[in-house]
Amino acid sequence: MSKHKKVNSREVGLEIGLVFGKYFLGMEHLHYGYWTDGLEVNIHNLSQAQKNYSRFLLSHIPKGTKTILDVGCGNGRVALELVNKGYKVDCVSPSSILTRHAHNILQGKSHIFECYYEDLETENRYDLILFSESFQYINLEKALQKSLRLLNKDGYLLICDFFKTDAEGKSMLGGGHKLVKFYDLISQYAFHPIKDIDITKETLPNLKVVSDFFEEVGNPIWDLVLYFLNSNYPLFSKFLQWKYKKKIEKIERKYFSGGRNAENFSIFKSYRLLLYKKTVPDII
Repeated sequence: MSKHKKVNSREVGLEIGLVFGKYFLGMEHLHYGYWTDGLEVNIHNLSQAQKNYSRFLLSHIPKGTKTILDVGCGNGRVALELVNKGYKVDCVSPSSILTRHAHNILQGKSHIFECYYEDLETENRYDLILFSESFQYINLEKALQKSLRLLNKDGYLLICDFFKTDAEGKSMLGGGHKLVKFYDLISQYAFHPIKDIDITKETLPNLKVVSDFFEEVGNPIWDLVLYFLNSNYPLFSKFLQWKYKKKIEKIERKYFSGGRNAENFSIFKSYRLLLYKKTVPDII
């Protein structure tokens, strides 16, 4: 009998975010927003900021690109925009929940490889490989090696994601490879840098939106749930708080301590758009 596969909590969180964002805010994307001057920073403008991000991202695809591999395609919305612009797009999606959404959105217009990028096996080759907020989850060396193999001659690697800075101290915000380590490693591979654009300033407001949401909505709901359990089921509540003490403390520290804010992000993270060109013949 096969083992029951546990549901990844991050996948469930993304699913909740999709449902909430689409119903209440008209959001179609999962990625950060790109906040231009004049766009007021509030949760109601997050959808517009996300559209700005997609336009910014797609504007840096080099001329002559025809085939694209979208790694970590999320719900498939960016891939659909690429298809609608005339590109031939394949996707990589390791998340069963998000893959379902991608299939519904793309309606067979793109082939979706349902696996981790490191495990991808295909004879296809691409003019550009795209990582939009997915690069942080992939082993650096394996990602670069795999990308060299899958790119056509003179193909491009386009990364839009945040990285860790060398700032001292501990950040409440997880995720991201060390930027210095990335620069050092990619210099050892056959990639030539074309663009390196720091968009930390334009993505910082996302953290304010998230921080305000948890302060104004998340925290009161969390306190209300605890109050309800303590008042109506005191013994059960005590058991839960004992049994899951570390998890509860982690949730409160991560989401309700106020540490996940724009100031923290600006110190410990650097959000960048990076474009590299392959400089060697095809690797078999």
